[in-house]
Amino acid sequence: MRDYRLLIFDWDGTLVDSIQRIVDSMRFAAEGCQLPWRDDAAIRGIIGLGLPEAVSSLYPDLQDLRCIERFRRLYSERYLVLESTPSPLYCGVAEALDAFREAGYLLAVATGKSRRGLDAVLAGRDWQGFFDITRCADESASKPDPLMLHQILASCGVAPDQALMVGDSVFDLRMAHNAGVDAVAVGYGAQPLWLLREEQPRLAIESFGELAAWLGQGAVRLSEEVGDCVE
Repeated sequence: MRDYRLLIFDWDGTLVDSIQRIVDSMRFAAEGCQLPWRDDAAIRGIIGLGLPEAVSSLYPDLQDLRCIERFRRLYSERYLVLESTPSPLYCGVAEALDAFREAGYLLAVATGKSRRGLDAVLAGRDWQGFFDITRCADESASKPDPLMLHQILASCGVAPDQALMVGDSVFDLRMAHNAGVDAVAVGYGAQPLWLLREEQPRLAIESFGELAAWLGQGAVRLSEEVGDCVE
């Protein structure tokens, strides 16, 4: 196994169980704009993209700029309301991240969220300074463009072969491939593991704790706090 120095994580569906809130917020925005219904599978399939790209993928014929802007505003407002109670971490995430930090890894987030959205959810967990660097789609480029990873690597002074991207969507894995970075697919988030395996990740896992074991950090104690650990 390579000697990784930098671990880069997607946010939604990888560290936190926020997928249903994204689905609900997308539906809320669509209804507010009188747009056609999209089923869960369609919405889960665009999670990981930046919001403009997600809207374009769900509604490719939508050209009304005022409607697009209204959709984006309604989605963001609804999601932030739902996040007034932070989405729960998946089991083992908090403990594993602490173990990674203690082991000397640099930690980063690369997400399709907006900067405003990510800052809000980080503040909700009191994690504003936890990660060494975070990058969002609206200040870089949407996945699977590798720009977010290029920026993170440059900021950390880390070569691509010393970094690992962990995510729950094909967009995460393709972004990693495009940047020359190894990827780990997680099968408990937005997209099923059978689909993610088609992208040939370095590792495919069903629980976050498996990543710690694979990296040699051993088993992590799962949180016992109700509401802060998704079973």
